[in-house]
Amino acid sequence: MSTVLLNRIALATCLVALPLISRAADMPTPPTVAKKPHAVVAPGGTRQDEYYWLRDDTRKNAEMLAYLKAENAYADALLAPTKPLQDTLYAEITGRIKQDDASVPYRERGYWYYRRYETGKDYPIDARRAGTMEAPEEILFDQNAMAAGKGFFQIGDSEVSQDNKLIAWAEDDVGRRQYVLRFKDLSTGKVLDDVVRNVEANIVWADDNRTVFYVEKDPVTLLSTRVKAHVLGTPVAQDRLVYEEQDDSFYLGISRTRSDKYLCIGVESTVSSEYRCAPAADPREFVVIAPRQRDFEYSPDHLDGRWVIRTNWDAPNFRLMTLQDGQAWGDRALWSEFVAHKDDVFIEDVELFDDFLAIEERSGGLLRLRTLTADGKSEFVASDEPAYTMSLGMNAEPGTDWLRYGYVSMTTPNTTYERNIRTGERRLLKRDPVLGGYDPANYVTERLWATARDGTKVPVSVVYRRGFKKDGTAPMLQYAYGSYGSSTDPRFSPTVVSLLDRGVVYAIAHIRGGEEMGRAWYENGKLLNKKNTFTDFIDVTRFLVAEGYAAKNRVAAQGGSAGGLLMGAVANMAPEDYRVILAQVPFVDVVTTMLDESIPLTTNEFDEWGNPKEKAYYDYMLSYSPYDNVEKKAYPSIFVGTGLWDSQVQYYEPTKWVARLRDHKTDTNPLVFRVNMEAGHGGKSGRFQRYHETAEYYAFLLQELGVAQ
Repeated sequence: MSTVLLNRIALATCLVALPLISRAADMPTPPTVAKKPHAVVAPGGTRQDEYYWLRDDTRKNAEMLAYLKAENAYADALLAPTKPLQDTLYAEITGRIKQDDASVPYRERGYWYYRRYETGKDYPIDARRAGTMEAPEEILFDQNAMAAGKGFFQIGDSEVSQDNKLIAWAEDDVGRRQYVLRFKDLSTGKVLDDVVRNVEANIVWADDNRTVFYVEKDPVTLLSTRVKAHVLGTPVAQDRLVYEEQDDSFYLGISRTRSDKYLCIGVESTVSSEYRCAPAADPREFVVIAPRQRDFEYSPDHLDGRWVIRTNWDAPNFRLMTLQDGQAWGDRALWSEFVAHKDDVFIEDVELFDDFLAIEERSGGLLRLRTLTADGKSEFVASDEPAYTMSLGMNAEPGTDWLRYGYVSMTTPNTTYERNIRTGERRLLKRDPVLGGYDPANYVTERLWATARDGTKVPVSVVYRRGFKKDGTAPMLQYAYGSYGSSTDPRFSPTVVSLLDRGVVYAIAHIRGGEEMGRAWYENGKLLNKKNTFTDFIDVTRFLVAEGYAAKNRVAAQGGSAGGLLMGAVANMAPEDYRVILAQVPFVDVVTTMLDESIPLTTNEFDEWGNPKEKAYYDYMLSYSPYDNVEKKAYPSIFVGTGLWDSQVQYYEPTKWVARLRDHKTDTNPLVFRVNMEAGHGGKSGRFQRYHETAEYYAFLLQELGVAQ
């Protein structure tokens, strides 16, 4: 290490004032919770879990609820000094939002559809107009009225019938993603008597405009298990079973093809998929497009007399194949290659148009778009920034020469363009307004490459306020996810601006476990390679500190869900590298959860984490599981958030983790546990309510980093 770097670190150590959350003796006393012996027995070994009793699937256990309420009361008391800063942050963040905003309208089957917001209201109004945007407005949903009096409300999916006369929607007023399917007659506004409960947010109409296909959930595991058909006006008990998936490692869904000619039932696991389709005009018999096979993934779509199939068959980064109408389904040997596989380009998605294709692909860690016309002309959609995200927009109708797409970077707000593939003309349709004097020119974004400990180059996206000096004294917040092949693309955040304006550097570490660098990037961050995800994150932190982007003792880390697992792992592995950890709905009790197949998502994810009933996976998962690796040592300041009704990461995982941390940690750093008693995995509903949560943990973050208000 250079003398200059050592001097920078020493200087930074002296510059930071003590956090404003007091460590004095008059601090509120954190709650205590009983330990109750419990043995978790597994083929790989037996472990003691003294806080296992905190799990209550009914969420009615009085002792457990009393503990959660005590944690909330402690959080209130501990964070009371930050309340003025919370209020300031909330006002800043919501002050950047144009309250009476509206989406860009799109046309489908003769109607223009859009979403708009009214000043002071939390929820959107979904509406449409017939023929032109000058026609009278027809309100589909006033979600403000629908959410009135409810602690949580969400419409997960909605679909208009093919004749434009009816609408079906799936709503959730608990937060557990057990949706209720309802229907409305759009000509009268009357909500029909038909109600189907415990379904996925996934609806498709048949061409008869009376039959709706939906996906039923298992009431215990919440897995998508059956596709059923409901005919309006008939008892739900008589709904026809269309398909039942017997393998509980697969997710289930249903969709319409681009041509509107077929309905398709898709089943997908981490490593394989299978589709069966039927004519939308007569969807009685669904036929398999290609039978499932381990490590074989594909997704078909249909338009203009052919199927276009995205597949990893002999193509780890995926390629596109075609199958013409009239050729038999069920035999992939009949598929013809259309767009070849490339080692350095990952094909993420494709949209079919009458005269061209739009391909969403990853290269060099960036998501970009390419068009391919019928005459073979291939062309990239241009960008003006080094780090950005480009994605397919709402292209509801295939008969057009205009491609609508989204563009965003860490300094450029969400922007909707459309580009003519014949002339190259580009039209700006909308850039999300950011009020409060935001000017992109005041901020700088960079794309960096950090070297991980095994020599791998890890992409990093960084943004900061113009005028920032890389002198090793700045505070920094580093974010990552790194699981399921889900890529964390550089995007604008109206909340992060409040950090940037206070001198905080914001970094996204594009670590292994996502697919930013292609399929191999994912493969090298899951199963028995999972620790690469954690060490990549730590190595990115050390790189940014060494390069002067942050002071060693002023680094915060943030992640949620599987990214919360990342937070728990780095807190155990490298607590000295982080001043603050923000862990939202964290998946921290890996081994116990993956041993229990009654818990939602467990069986679907053996190919992501491994099956701990196998000794090799048990030992490996146990070696990094955050809950199992809590030690008697000093930890950073930690803020943990969860929702009582979370169906993705059950509330008791972070609850047990916090309890064990309180019992083991030897430091006096604050540990805050905020439990939302009326929400699930996504937190509070409503566009403003969620920012109260953000303002709370941002205030905690800023004060622990020693940032002036």
